[in-house]
Amino acid sequence: MTIAERIAAYRRALERWLAARFGGTWLEEWARGLYHGMISHPAYEIIELEAEDREDAFMLACFPDAFGIPSPVSYYTAELLPYLEDEFAAWERRMWDRGSILERKGRQHHL
Repeated sequence: MTIAERIAAYRRALERWLAARFGGTWLEEWARGLYHGMISHPAYEIIELEAEDREDAFMLACFPDAFGIPSPVSYYTAELLPYLEDEFAAWERRMWDRGSILERKGRQHHL
């Protein structure tokens, strides 16, 4: 399960819980404000992008040879590959599609 799927599952569970717990009462407005502040606010997207950047940095440190950077670390981290195969494919696709890390960081801080 990827990070995006985990976040989506958590959102759905939280929405169901809020609807069951606070639906139809005066607390509904409060719960909507809490949901907006914690989940749907633009800062949430910034945090999600930062988490993705951290994951990308970790994967690049573990598997630099995927991009032609020789490193002895890859010999030892190859044992992690069966556990990270889903994330590895998505990470490799993201890294090849990304223009540059500096460009993304610039967009991230100027939303």
